[in-house]
Amino acid sequence: MPRDPFLLLMDRDGTLMVDVGYPNDPDTVRLIPGAAEAVREMVKLGAVPAVVSNQSGIARGRITRDQAMAVHTRFVDLFEAASGVKLPCFYCPHGPNAGCKCRKPKPKLLKMAAYTLGFAGSPTVIIGDKPADVLAGKAFGAYTIWLSHGNMYTEEPPPDAIANNWPAADAILRQWIVTKDETA
Repeated sequence: MPRDPFLLLMDRDGTLMVDVGYPNDPDTVRLIPGAAEAVREMVKLGAVPAVVSNQSGIARGRITRDQAMAVHTRFVDLFEAASGVKLPCFYCPHGPNAGCKCRKPKPKLLKMAAYTLGFAGSPTVIIGDKPADVLAGKAFGAYTIWLSHGNMYTEEPPPDAIANNWPAADAILRQWIVTKDETA
């Protein structure tokens, strides 16, 4: 039975690719184990995936726009090769003190992705490894999954679910889909 599509927003660094600080070298891009496989399976179940990521290294002068673009291109290419999914990406290049509205934990970046992809007002899930991902998701009204990598979550409000790794996130997403379908 076909399922209604839903928006699957994900952070990039620490969620889909290994977080190396301020990534400036495309040769350092490594995918998080299980991420590509889980996203590929979620697409089969109706997910429309996209990346929403703060990239303050640009504003901080730690990386150039050209370096950021080279890392982005390498990430998108590696992810597509591993998953068969070409990810649209939405980035906030501003620093934490810039006062912008697109920097997570504010929800504007999520709103931009939803609007651009035609999912404004649709069911949304966000998966991220930082409290800012959870807080942005909560402000947006998304179902939030914190990818903990074994760490404790201490912020308020808490995420809707905590997954230690991508296989656990996949299981949580599958349960969310069942619950969403039952309440539809």
